Amino acid sequence: MRGTDGDTGDGDGDADGDEQRELNRQVDALQDNMNAQNQEDDSNNANNDNDNNPNSIQILLTGNTNPTDLRQARHMNRLVQCPGIVISAARIRSRARLVRIRCTRCQDSRTLTISGSYSGATLPMQCMGSEPQECKQCPYEIVPDECVYVDQQTLKLQEAPELVPTGEMPRTILVSAEHYESNSNANSKSNSKQVYLRAVGMSKNANANGGGGNTSTTSFTPAEQEAFRELSRVPFEQLYQIMTNSIAPSISGSYTLDLKKAMACQLFGGSFKQLPESNHMRLRGDINVLLMGDPSTAKSQFLKFIERVAPVGVYTSGKGSSAAGLTASVVRDSRGEFYLEGGAMVLADGGIVCIDEFDKMRPQDRVAIHEAMEQQTISVAKAGITTVLNSRCSVLAAANPVFGRYDDLRSASENIDLMTTILSRFDLIFIVRDVRDEERDKAICRHVMGVHMANNTTAMDAATSPSTEHTNTMDDVNDNDGSDNNGSSSRIAEQAMKVAKAAVVSSSSSSSAGGSGEQHPQRLDIHTLKKYVQYCRAKCAPRLSKQASEVLSSAYVKIRDDVRKKDGGNGAGNNNAVPITVRQLEALVRISESLAKMRLAPEATTDDVAEALRLFRVSTMAASNADAQSVQSNIVAAASGNSGEDVQRIEAFLRSRIAVQSVVSRKRIVEEAAAQGYDFYGVARAIAVMVMRGEVQEKSQGRLLKRII
Repeated sequence: MRGTDGDTGDGDGDADGDEQRELNRQVDALQDNMNAQNQEDDSNNANNDNDNNPNSIQILLTGNTNPTDLRQARHMNRLVQCPGIVISAARIRSRARLVRIRCTRCQDSRTLTISGSYSGATLPMQCMGSEPQECKQCPYEIVPDECVYVDQQTLKLQEAPELVPTGEMPRTILVSAEHYESNSNANSKSNSKQVYLRAVGMSKNANANGGGGNTSTTSFTPAEQEAFRELSRVPFEQLYQIMTNSIAPSISGSYTLDLKKAMACQLFGGSFKQLPESNHMRLRGDINVLLMGDPSTAKSQFLKFIERVAPVGVYTSGKGSSAAGLTASVVRDSRGEFYLEGGAMVLADGGIVCIDEFDKMRPQDRVAIHEAMEQQTISVAKAGITTVLNSRCSVLAAANPVFGRYDDLRSASENIDLMTTILSRFDLIFIVRDVRDEERDKAICRHVMGVHMANNTTAMDAATSPSTEHTNTMDDVNDNDGSDNNGSSSRIAEQAMKVAKAAVVSSSSSSSAGGSGEQHPQRLDIHTLKKYVQYCRAKCAPRLSKQASEVLSSAYVKIRDDVRKKDGGNGAGNNNAVPITVRQLEALVRISESLAKMRLAPEATTDDVAEALRLFRVSTMAASNADAQSVQSNIVAAASGNSGEDVQRIEAFLRSRIAVQSVVSRKRIVEEAAAQGYDFYGVARAIAVMVMRGEVQEKSQGRLLKRII
């Protein structure tokens, strides 16, 4: 919403401020005159309707002025436009606008006008009639039946998440809405002794329909629309690569390619669908992604980047989040009234909520978001408040395996400590492994060192030459959200058009001569990518073509049949880490639609379905098929070629020799194992695995072993 005229600080008294204050006075005077005329007309009408009160006319303002940040809103009695999120709303109360008073002796009547939202009226100390000396002191009393009232509601406006500087708390301000602007859908607290905004016009974001339409009230200039349409005409292979390169460019590695493609699909999302049998039943178009893997694989960095580039992004940590903090909470204010405050998934309506440390959440808190992830609603029935809140957002979650790192000796179901009810709600589940490979480690080292060196060089160049163009790999991560130059409409259109033309030239040159178009990969900066995502979500809602739906149906049936054969033909699927259900079929539909939306196509083709199936196989199917036998066959034992079965036998021997809560010498237990014929390296590996699981704890620099469980 947008609040405008605000009492938010000290004015500067310049000419521009005088003009805006004069406009404020003129609007109030015009509205009073129109209401007075309306009251006079009604009084002259014999068939006067009691419902037509003298305040039935209200003037609302709208305009295209530059938005004023809440952190900069310090303009007393000036007209401003403030973007933000309404996080709570108080109950509607009646405020006296015209107070009718009457002398108790001479019946002299007067009318007092109350102009401000939190202002009051002072009764005269002496009678103002024809014989004031005959009346006592303070003779007037209020006549409630003849007073004129208006509806008043206090809203709490919080600055948008993308405008909050890193490391600071979001600021809030009160908004006073009157008459037709008031709304009775929520409850909150109000405080008349605080700084507030007086709303003289509102714009409500009512089209955030979960990826199927407008996700914000952002407007697009003709230059931006032309540039975005030109970018969408780029051959899809190159456009897909551009979007992939634009996702977290500072993170490199072969294992990140599919992760970036999945996040690109999540940003664009599928198409929201309304079921014909009810206006309240819908199919979500948002894509949920889970990153499960070892530490130091850039999971949190991915979440931070997606939070910034999403149309609406909210970042939270599972350890510090509760069910009420993610969904909604009912709070009692100082006057004993209950009001409703939305959590992270409500504030992220129309965007993406990023939940880090998803495995650290309490099980009861994870259960609370089941409804929000699938039905995209949050039902509240607390303290006499019964309502349903919208949470039409995607979920990007990151988690670690049960034992901190992925255990090669365990199946995927044993490593993933999440219930199947929550896993089935994720469209794509990636198992991210920290594979120890020399060539891969060298490549990662070169990239990390290049990022640090390029970032330092750019910082020094920027200090000496402000006009230097940033070309390093960290510019999209370290740029300032408050930079109007980087986020201006003209620069966004220019950058999108430049990338589109460069992609077309690269495509023509590579097709004619088989050139190397990968030497200078094209990508969009964070502002252009965010605006292009908003444009695609607002202008395009693709559907599956008939041929694509047939291909997808047959592929899903084959996947289910393969899972049934793998389980021995019983069809139960109890051994799978991730169940393959109809939800996964809907996930494939959403991924296919997101690929079509990426190029502003009205239909998803068979090529989109093929890419969706490929992403599904390398993510969810790979996690589902990672059982104990397939994992153990790929184990590379330490120094002696021990198999997984040998290590498990050694573990059984160690459990039989070390009692729970007992402390033994590591040297002595290794000697006993060697006397039984076990290999030294196999014993060392078994101890390391048990320490990693938390069964055994090392003490005295590894010389002693304590059995925990």
